[in-house]
Amino acid sequence: MSIRIVLATLAALVAGPAFAHVTLETQTAAVGSTYKAVARVPHGCKGAATIKVRVQIPEGVIAVKPMPKAGWTLETVKGPYAKAYDYYGTPVSDGVREVVWSGGRLLDEHYDEFVFRAFLTTDLKPDTTLHVPVVQECEGGGVERWIEIPAAGKSADDYKFPAPGLKLTPKK
Repeated sequence: MSIRIVLATLAALVAGPAFAHVTLETQTAAVGSTYKAVARVPHGCKGAATIKVRVQIPEGVIAVKPMPKAGWTLETVKGPYAKAYDYYGTPVSDGVREVVWSGGRLLDEHYDEFVFRAFLTTDLKPDTTLHVPVVQECEGGGVERWIEIPAAGKSADDYKFPAPGLKLTPKK
């Protein structure tokens, strides 16, 4: 093994956590469909274990049903939407705005997934990216806020803490 390969491997191991973001497993979905969001949390906060994960539900995403996780307490924060949305012929004007998993302990060297399903309304614009802000709270008071939404002309790669993104496609 050459010294270059060893150095490259070491550099990747050291830099890895700095580049690992909270992401969505499936990063493309059609508007007017049900979407299963799997938020992947790849590490803690500067070595500290994750003890709470909060997911903010974007406007236009309704009928949210989070999946309970063994060892974690599941809470939802409900509130009004900016407008009423059609959900299979029924107008819906309020629902889950935030999902919170807490009370668990995800060690920094481990990885886990936090899941919810939702309906992507046809009011969402196809060929755009829907951002789903996530806040990760850790032991010792550390917080990683994956909430940065790229400005026009920029991408998630331009930010240190980008919100996970979902590319929206036209309704099928």
